[in-house]
Amino acid sequence: MKLTFYGAAEEVTGSCFLLESGSPAKDKILIDCGLFQGGHKFCDDRNREKFPFDPAGIEALFITHAHLDHTGRIPKLVKDGFMGKIYSSLPTKDLGELMLSDSLGVMTKEASREKEEVFYSEEDVSRAIGMWEGKNYMEKIAAGSFTVTLYNAGHILGSSMLLVEEGATKALFTGDLGNPSNPLIEVKETPLGPQFLVAESTYGDTDHEGEAERRLKLERVIEKSVGRGGVLMIPAFSLERTQQLLWEISGMLKEKQIPEIPIFLDSPLAIKATKIYQKYYDTHLKKAFGQTGSFSFFSVPDVKFTLTTEESKEINNVSAPKIIIAGSGMSTGGRILHHERRYLKDSRNTILFVGYQAPGTLGRRIRDGAKTVTLFGDEVPVNCHIEEINGYSAHPDKEDLFNFVQGKADTLKKVFLVHGEPRSSFNLVQTIRDYMGIEAYAPKYGESVEL
Repeated sequence: MKLTFYGAAEEVTGSCFLLESGSPAKDKILIDCGLFQGGHKFCDDRNREKFPFDPAGIEALFITHAHLDHTGRIPKLVKDGFMGKIYSSLPTKDLGELMLSDSLGVMTKEASREKEEVFYSEEDVSRAIGMWEGKNYMEKIAAGSFTVTLYNAGHILGSSMLLVEEGATKALFTGDLGNPSNPLIEVKETPLGPQFLVAESTYGDTDHEGEAERRLKLERVIEKSVGRGGVLMIPAFSLERTQQLLWEISGMLKEKQIPEIPIFLDSPLAIKATKIYQKYYDTHLKKAFGQTGSFSFFSVPDVKFTLTTEESKEINNVSAPKIIIAGSGMSTGGRILHHERRYLKDSRNTILFVGYQAPGTLGRRIRDGAKTVTLFGDEVPVNCHIEEINGYSAHPDKEDLFNFVQGKADTLKKVFLVHGEPRSSFNLVQTIRDYMGIEAYAPKYGESVEL
């Protein structure tokens, strides 16, 4: 089979991989169709470009998980002629519909501001959902001469690794893997015997804090913020990060490790996503379910869900100390921007980063020490405390990535590292070559390889 990298090559976002069979039929399937993200815009200009392949010639699209850098161009694919089936896990289908509908609203506002046209419509989203079929883990799916099996990746609810088989050839696409210390998801089954591995490398040069260390750091950040009488802002991704924080904060409140103060989840998308997490709590969040049995993300003490704009504005009238969890996770849009404009300038306040910040994003600039930032046309000084906890990342760190590859080393012929900035990917490439003697590469955009 032939594999071509049309995204997430020497960068984190834009996941899109084309597979062409070696059979006379030349069947084609696509793994992911995500947005390119980064910079000052929610939606990179590259997303508007014509696909480098014919969407009408794709038999099926397989989605690893619901994050927009893996799903965000699906409606464009449909608009441009794709007529095949879309497959993913059942939770990914639910979350994907939510994410695509929400992103259309964000892109419409951005397009209006930038005097551009939105490159797909609500009708395209609806058509995509109509083509989408949810599958169970370990279920084999036939697509032309390919057979694809979904395995739990542990990254977010419903995330999947995809084992693609054609004849005797097996290629495993990890999508985004999970952090083993994820308190909600446990991974028990992983594919065996792949000769080729396409693996993420987001943190291929970074160590995360351990589970106990990250929890202690969160506890201390909250205590210090309360002690200063300040506002603690947490830009958080709507999928997984928000639910992890709710889980952790619930435990801390129950054990009286942190003071009882007002906590606001100020993200309509995160609130709607949390409802889907609750729907699959007992079937897919088995690690959490095994620890506590019944649990509701919506009954955490002191946490208020502010769904409407009016409820969000009321947060300003609540005296500090208080905690505000809001999207977007990299401060590229959403309600967190309003809170940052209001609170970044006060030295009593704190902004806490608990996830990856892509180069060029506002979150990355703040995290890297920018003295001022521009929000809604205003120059805002950054005087607040800046904190970061890597342990809450939904991605594995370099040691966990190494261990994952090593666990499959007996059968692997080649490893292709994607979903990482060059420094991260190349670091892991060299480590795999040096310690395992396996051919490892960080492919470039548009590069093709024969498997």
